[in-house]
Amino acid sequence: MKPVLVLQHLSSDGPAYLATWMQRNQVPFELRNTEAGEDYPAHMDGHSALAVLGGEMSANDPLPALRRAELLILDAMARGRPVIGHCLGGQLMARALGVRVTASRAPEIGWQPMVLQDHPLARDWFGPEAGERRVFHWHEEAFELPPGATWLARSEACTHQAFAIGPHLAMQFHIEVDEEKLRRWAMLDTPAYRALQQTHRTVQSGAAMCADLPRLLQAQQALADRVYARWWSARAA
Repeated sequence: MKPVLVLQHLSSDGPAYLATWMQRNQVPFELRNTEAGEDYPAHMDGHSALAVLGGEMSANDPLPALRRAELLILDAMARGRPVIGHCLGGQLMARALGVRVTASRAPEIGWQPMVLQDHPLARDWFGPEAGERRVFHWHEEAFELPPGATWLARSEACTHQAFAIGPHLAMQFHIEVDEEKLRRWAMLDTPAYRALQQTHRTVQSGAAMCADLPRLLQAQQALADRVYARWWSARAA
């Protein structure tokens, strides 16, 4: 079985619960961390699926690794090998498909709601229960909807929270966080971050992120189990 290719842009933004899920389900994977000096491959010949992680940079930054990631996304899609994008990864999917990534109406940081569209594909990916899911965010930019994509979810601050196109899924949020990763991010304390907390109700403090953490993380990881199984099953089909 060919492994999943996981693209990591920053050492601080690893696969976390995605790696846990793949190990639990005996899904082989190969992690490439560009910040650690590991080059992304030129094509998807040796891999069965593609997962693209997040990062602090903008998807529009002129970084060679981001453009290589977009080429790999297009190569995987052309070969029918399922792609899943988390936050920056979803934005790179949108860019690769020819649409813009621009400033969101408001930043979303911490546990924020996303609301499913009334569409069979939204229920297929995220579960049959209608309405809201509370998921973990960390972004100030958002993607437009590519041609041919199905709009799956929205929020007040970010119109396009997720889209699917064929077996591929782009998300604006971080279903891959585990407790270690989330608590490490929650320790961030910079003047810019404090300013965002004061000016936007969609930005939580680190303490607020960690309040009620076991319940919120358990619910999100149950959602992640469903999403990752749906993504991997498209490869198996």
